[in-house]
Amino acid sequence: MNIRGAVVLCFVSLFSFEIAYGQLSLSADAAKKVEAIMPLADSVKHMAERLIKSGFTAGDGYGEVWIRDLNTFMNVACKVNDKAAIRKHLLTFFQFQQPDGGILDGYVPNPKGSGVPYNYYHSKLAPEYAGHKNTVETDQETSLVQAVAKYIRSTGDKSILQDTVASGTVQKHLEEAMQFLLKHRFSEKYGLIWGATTADWGDVQPEHSWGVEIDADTHKAIDIYDNAMFVIAINDYLGFTSVSGKERKYWSDVRGKLKTNIRKHLWDKSRQKFVPHIYLNGSPFPASLDESAIYYHGGTTIAIEAGLLSKAEVKAAYLKMQENVKAANAATIGLTIYPVYPAGTFKNKGMGPYSYQNGGDWTWFGGRTVSELIRYDLIPEACEALEPMLLRVIKNKGFYEWYTPDNRPQGSSSFRGEAGVLWTAITAMQAKTKK
Repeated sequence: MNIRGAVVLCFVSLFSFEIAYGQLSLSADAAKKVEAIMPLADSVKHMAERLIKSGFTAGDGYGEVWIRDLNTFMNVACKVNDKAAIRKHLLTFFQFQQPDGGILDGYVPNPKGSGVPYNYYHSKLAPEYAGHKNTVETDQETSLVQAVAKYIRSTGDKSILQDTVASGTVQKHLEEAMQFLLKHRFSEKYGLIWGATTADWGDVQPEHSWGVEIDADTHKAIDIYDNAMFVIAINDYLGFTSVSGKERKYWSDVRGKLKTNIRKHLWDKSRQKFVPHIYLNGSPFPASLDESAIYYHGGTTIAIEAGLLSKAEVKAAYLKMQENVKAANAATIGLTIYPVYPAGTFKNKGMGPYSYQNGGDWTWFGGRTVSELIRYDLIPEACEALEPMLLRVIKNKGFYEWYTPDNRPQGSSSFRGEAGVLWTAITAMQAKTKK
C-alpha cells in the first residue's frame, strides 16, 4: 500500500463525520476530495511545525534570517515559537532600516557572514549581525509590513507597533518603509513601482553572472509581483494600525491608484494574463523572444491575494496554471513560469531553462495558490493542487526549496518557506471544511 493510502485509511472515517457538520456546503465529490487529502495534510502540517520550531533562517545552507522567507512562515512560527524571539527578529529588521526607509533582505551573525560575497553593512543597534540587500528586488519593505501583520493577527500583540527603534515607533518605521517605495521605486508615468528585470518574483537579473544588485547595466521594469505585494502591504497596514483619517485616506488613495493602474497597464485582457514586464529603459532580452507569451505563476498568485482578480478570473488562472504544468511536464502549479526563458538569456548559469526561478517548481508559491483557491471556495481545485505537493514532502521526508520538472528536489532540504505556506494552506482547508 502506498503512503497516501495507508494514512487515509487510518483517519478517513473520523474526518467524514467532521465534513458532514462543517462550515462549508460541499458537494459529494468535493467532500470526498477533502476527505481523502486531509489526513495526509495533517501529517505534513506536523512536519512543518517541527521544522519551524527549530529556527528562523530560510533553511539549511542559509545563515540569514530573510524577510521574504520569514513572512511566509510567520503564521506557523507564531504557533510553535516563543513570541519574544519572533518579536526580536522582527525588530532587528527595523534596526537595520536605512535613512531613506529601505529595508534589508536579511541579516546573519557576525563575523563569519554566510560565505556569499554580499556587500554587507552594519548597524550600531544590532552589532552582532551583518545585513545585506538584494537591490534587484522590490519586496523587502512590503514583506516586512506583511510579516508584522501576521504576527499581530496570530498573537494579538499590537504593542509591537509602539516599540521604539532609533527614536521612532515601529508603526512610524513601517510607514517610512512604504514611503521608500513611493520615493525611490515609483514610476510617475505608469503609477506603479519598479524593480530590476527578473523572472517573475525572482531575485536574479539577466545582465550578470550573479545578478542580485542594481547597477548601470540594469533594465528597470514594472511587474505584477512587486505591485501586488504593495497592495497587500497597504491592506495590512490599514488593518492593524490606528491612524488619523487623513493618513487612512492617503494610503487608501495610493492603494486605489495602484489597483487601477495594475489593471490598466499590466493586465493583458486579450490573453487573460499579466504581462511579464513594462520596461522603463529597454529590455535585456533579444527581440526574437516573445516575452508577452510567458505566464507568471507566482505573480498571478500574489495578485489574487491582493484581490486584483474576480472569482471567475481566479478559476481561469488556475486552469491555465494546470495547462502549463501539463505542457512543461511539471509536477505542480508551483511551476514558476511557462514557457521558460531560453538558454543563455540569463548570464547566471543557475537560471537555465526549468532551473531555479526560470521554470523551477516552487511549493513556496504553489502553496500560496492553494490558500487562495480555498479563500475563493474552489475546494476541489485546491485539493487537486495540494495533493502532489504533500506527497513529495512525505516521499522526500522533508521540505525542499524547489523541484525540477521531473520532481527531483533541489536546494535547501529544510526550506522553511515551503513548510510555512503548506501549513497555512492546510490550516485554511481545515478551517473552511470543519468545525
